[in-house]
Amino acid sequence: MGAPNSMRAWRVRAPGALDSHPLGMAHEPIPEPGPDELLVRVLACGVCRTDLHVVEGDLAVHRAGVIPGHEVVAEVLAVPPARDGFAIGDRVGIPWLRHTCGVCRYCRRGAENLCPRSRYTGWDADGGYAEYTTVPADFALRLPAGYTDEQLAPLLCAGIIGYHALLRAALPAGGALGIYGFGGSAHLTAQVATAQGARVHVMTRGAAARDLAGALGATSVQGATDAPPEPLDSAILFAPAGELVPVALEALDAGGTLALAGIHLSDIPPLNYQRHLFRERQLRSVTSNTRTHAREFLTFAERHRLHVATHRYALDRADHALNDLAHGRFDGAAVLIP
Repeated sequence: MGAPNSMRAWRVRAPGALDSHPLGMAHEPIPEPGPDELLVRVLACGVCRTDLHVVEGDLAVHRAGVIPGHEVVAEVLAVPPARDGFAIGDRVGIPWLRHTCGVCRYCRRGAENLCPRSRYTGWDADGGYAEYTTVPADFALRLPAGYTDEQLAPLLCAGIIGYHALLRAALPAGGALGIYGFGGSAHLTAQVATAQGARVHVMTRGAAARDLAGALGATSVQGATDAPPEPLDSAILFAPAGELVPVALEALDAGGTLALAGIHLSDIPPLNYQRHLFRERQLRSVTSNTRTHAREFLTFAERHRLHVATHRYALDRADHALNDLAHGRFDGAAVLIP
């Protein structure tokens, strides 16, 4: 399928609060792919909280005027010459991780998510809040069967990062997992943990999110600062709220692990060693993901049909989708459809 001469795209004009209208839409030329890149037509793009951090300036500017969006389902329009593995018409996924150097000590030991020269879609390079974009062929992902484009989009960051966070949380077999915040990533991670035999306790503030957690089979559901009904072997904090870190640590059993899943977190209050950390409780951060973990999760998603709660927005309403996300007006995940 050929491409027209121009496309619609949202760019971050000047990072700032949403009421300052930091995003602007314009018609502009379709990007030219680099020698190792695929040119793709965007079919769907998830709206991630990381996009909100890019737009509002919580994350430092890496590319002025960037097009946000890194949960991209797309159709391949052009493939680099002599490049095997992809063909015109293939459906591919574009995730957050876009480039790693491949030679640093982190890349060599299988921890490419820690590569100091890593680059990211929708932050270092233009992303999916547009009708067309590009992706390095080595970082494009094969997509699982059995899902619509709209359902696939949240899997490409919310699902992948949640899976990586679950690994970082070191959940023992048959253990009790606490989830703090229940949005796009958490509702997928809860299903993965349940499928693995865990008891999942959800602590979240929104009534719609609590209803979704119950519908997805959570063992218990309560308010964001409430104590779960049993000590937790592991916990994941998805909400970008540092004040919940002491709450989650105090809910851990001895030897338990809390993983912080977000790229941005408000300040953490002082911790009390005896209440929050003693008896070998651990606090871990989560940084991006590796391609290996991305592929593992997408394989899991094909074998275990996940319920993906989505809310569709036209591409023209990307700013409204971000505003609704910021104010917690939906459960699950928002997805832009060009």
